[in-house]
Amino acid sequence: MPAVLFILVLLGALCSPGHTMSQEEKSKLRNQVVEMFDHAYQNYMDHAYPADELMPLTCRGRVRGLEPSRGDVDDALGMFSLTLIDTLDTLVLLNKTTEFEAAVRRVLKDVRLDNDIVVSVFETNIRVLGGLLGGHSMAVMLKEGGQNMQWYQDELLHMAKDLGLRLLPAFNTSSGLPYPRVNLKYGVRGPETRTGTETDTCTACAGTIILEFAALSRFTGDPVFEAHARRALDFLWEKRQRNSNLVGTTINIHSGEWVRRDSGVGAGIDSYYEYLLKAYVLLGDDQFLQRFNIHYASIMKYISQPPLLLDVHIHKPLLPARTWMDALLAFFPGLQVLKGDIRPAIETHEMLYQVTKKHNFLPEAFTTDFRVHWAQHPLRPEFAESTYFLYKATGDPYYLEAGRTILDNLNRFARVPCGFAAMKDVRTGSHEDRMDSFFLAEMFKYLFLLFADAEDLVFDVEDYIFTTEAHLLPLSLSTAPHSKSIPSNKTSEEELDDSNFDWTCPNTRLLFPDPAYPRNLRDPIRSAVDKSCPRPVPNREPGMGRPPLRAQDFMANNPEHLELLRRMGVSLIHLKDGRVQLVQHATQAVSAVAAEDGVRFMQEMMELSSQQQKEQLPPRAIQIVSHPFFGRVVLTAGPAQFGTDLSKSSTGVRGFVIVAEPYSGCSEITNKEYVQGHIALLQRGQCMFAEKARNIQKAGAIGGIVIDDNEGSSSDTAPLFQMAGDGRNTEDVTLPILFLFHKEGNILLEALKEYREVEVLLSDKARDRAAIFKGKPLPGSLIEGSVVVPEAEEGRVTEATTPTSFEPVSQSQMSTLELEELAPEEVTPSQEEVSAVEEETSPAEEVTSPEEEASPTEEGADVDQHGEERDSEEGEEPEGDTDSSSQSVDQLLADWQEDLEAFKQMEKDEL
Repeated sequence: MPAVLFILVLLGALCSPGHTMSQEEKSKLRNQVVEMFDHAYQNYMDHAYPADELMPLTCRGRVRGLEPSRGDVDDALGMFSLTLIDTLDTLVLLNKTTEFEAAVRRVLKDVRLDNDIVVSVFETNIRVLGGLLGGHSMAVMLKEGGQNMQWYQDELLHMAKDLGLRLLPAFNTSSGLPYPRVNLKYGVRGPETRTGTETDTCTACAGTIILEFAALSRFTGDPVFEAHARRALDFLWEKRQRNSNLVGTTINIHSGEWVRRDSGVGAGIDSYYEYLLKAYVLLGDDQFLQRFNIHYASIMKYISQPPLLLDVHIHKPLLPARTWMDALLAFFPGLQVLKGDIRPAIETHEMLYQVTKKHNFLPEAFTTDFRVHWAQHPLRPEFAESTYFLYKATGDPYYLEAGRTILDNLNRFARVPCGFAAMKDVRTGSHEDRMDSFFLAEMFKYLFLLFADAEDLVFDVEDYIFTTEAHLLPLSLSTAPHSKSIPSNKTSEEELDDSNFDWTCPNTRLLFPDPAYPRNLRDPIRSAVDKSCPRPVPNREPGMGRPPLRAQDFMANNPEHLELLRRMGVSLIHLKDGRVQLVQHATQAVSAVAAEDGVRFMQEMMELSSQQQKEQLPPRAIQIVSHPFFGRVVLTAGPAQFGTDLSKSSTGVRGFVIVAEPYSGCSEITNKEYVQGHIALLQRGQCMFAEKARNIQKAGAIGGIVIDDNEGSSSDTAPLFQMAGDGRNTEDVTLPILFLFHKEGNILLEALKEYREVEVLLSDKARDRAAIFKGKPLPGSLIEGSVVVPEAEEGRVTEATTPTSFEPVSQSQMSTLELEELAPEEVTPSQEEVSAVEEETSPAEEVTSPEEEASPTEEGADVDQHGEERDSEEGEEPEGDTDSSSQSVDQLLADWQEDLEAFKQMEKDEL
């Protein structure tokens, strides 16, 4: 089957209906949550305090400046005992009032906020300012109860105002959007601040201020904080894309231009939407609800493809912006509960639950077929948050079992002697020496509330709203005096549509009196993931004793097969890039039995593809070894399932490249005299890969490189292809053939354009350049002390994935398949042209040095440092190794490396 790229979007369910959890079980799990919190909190206090965070593997505190920089991640650290402040209201929620009182005294005694340090405005606001306000709310509540905190005189509130004033200079921009960073002592202006030069910020960074700043204004009576937060929200609203009513991910704080125009509900945007709705709940301003509802309608129209939530472009919202999702979007089902839109919340949560069960934790990013995209998991609480809110809304004990799964996985895989360690790779179970403050601030709150009854709480949580960091702010603030000078938001009468207020802020105690309701939503999209839970075979219609069409028999150009698919609710969509998309809608099947056949057909497609891809080959390397590159440039290439196995070749295949004619390689090669003895360059498309290989082999080529014909494609943003055969015996193909995306292929073509002779080495991994030039005088750049390309890391993890690009489909979508069209020959299962290989550990191409291999690429400072080293070392090459014609290629490589580093930085900033 050619180019099978499919998404199985069938969600999981238990074999039998969920049973009510006994009070004894709930009590046991609730006590387990408290024990786990004690383990994390006490280890922080014993081994890390007064440092900002605990390093649980080495049992010590993380002090900024004393530990190796982690880039922007460290902007949350401000030498203000972050974890303790972030944990204050958690102590009260878990009924640890004595510990809370002691913690407050510690904060007042030890914490200073006038440190000469640059911090993230966003992180400091939600974690520190929010933590101080949440602690103040709890202290006031306990004092009014007459038992604890009788000595308290609003000291935490005074600290909060001090911090708020230190954050205010960041809002001194023409737009009102804050700078992303501020110096706690010096602000943003002047050389001593070491900040204030940034031009961009994320939408969530600017739009997740209103709850904390408005609460601070209303607690203190000073309107300046709320006014600045409202101004920032007003500007973001004005800059939304008016046709789609979506916002981008990154915006210029001075001009208001969108820097990144992709839009979703995950990293970079997430809490902007959350704070619009919660600002309405906390402050009672209908305008915030109106804006949220307008955004929400567009989210459900363009981004939501239940159960998936896929980023789109704000100007072309029908165009997907990526083929993967990030873990931060796991908060969204909880927000949908607050909105009152329960059905998609249940569906998306179920998808997330299946990913969690598959990998033990939510990977930091995962593909639309639920494979790992980014393997880290920093103990994020968003899935637990949504689990709690869905249980609160439905009363379904299914979510108690989901909570038990979270607890079990944390104890089994993340617990270490000195706390809980983030997962470096969910596939291998390796740890990272970090325990972020949000783990204590959020995770244990939501898990405790999930298993707690009203009598287990020292206060009524219904009287409070959770911030994005799960800090508790009292709803009584909506009636607190606030200045009339705060401008009210205006909107047109046309936008003020009462229908936008429907299904908002439901009374969750009454909305779903029947706990079976969410189960009834899950049942139609029951998962095929858990194969140990087979369903009973339903009674079939007369004459339908077996599925009417098996995956191994399917041919995309067979009219009878297309009619059978139609009866099963499976439709074909012809995409512009030449692929055919299969989409199943259970509601469009002619009967329930036919719908079951459609589900089974899609499952067989997945299994068939898995059987054909048992041997997942790792990426290969194309190393440019001729002047002036001398092995410095390595392009990561997709392998083929036929031809020479480069992993079994100690030397690889080396030769000069030549463009084949015709470029497609789909007919007899006309420039045989040039191709013979060379490595042929070919363009993807028009025929099978194996046919291209046979044609250049017949012409005498010693290898082939297929370059993608999709302009702009890059391994930076899409998984590599693994080329498969054409369904026939491919043992006759004896030369190596590799695949490059358009961006990487263009580097090779530009080099060929500048230098008429370009020699490359095709191998299973990058070779040491000293080995490449063994027996020959080393070029000037290869003398002792020069930069060399080390051999690729042994055991590098690669993973099969399925890049997808599909049009939005109905919410009844259950599964999707994409096939690459081939005409006129038949499409059979064995004619799988392409599968994908995703390299998790490195970008698509690298200009590397040994130091780079030894340092984390996500550290922006390290990347820049190595870039400078490369420039200086390349500058030491003898004059004979450069000429005027090399400048354009050098510039190309410099631009390419800059793009690559920017992409790394972008991915890091997102999460």
